[in-house]
Amino acid sequence: ALDKYNMHAVVANELLTRKEQVVVVTSTEKITVLRDNSESANDVEDPLIKLLSERHTAYIEDSSR
Repeated sequence: ALDKYNMHAVVANELLTRKEQVVVVTSTEKITVLRDNSESANDVEDPLIKLLSERHTAYIEDSSR
């Protein structure tokens, strides 16, 4: 998907652990994102959104230079 659709990142998961853990795959790394177990209501989405928004902000800043 990275090459075929010219994406910067792809989120991969396994059905069994999809609410606990996902992997963000880029052209240079694989980042495992885990659910924050300190809050029972949270799924993996909160840390995933944080990671992706930080990476996107950095990408935009680098692109504007």
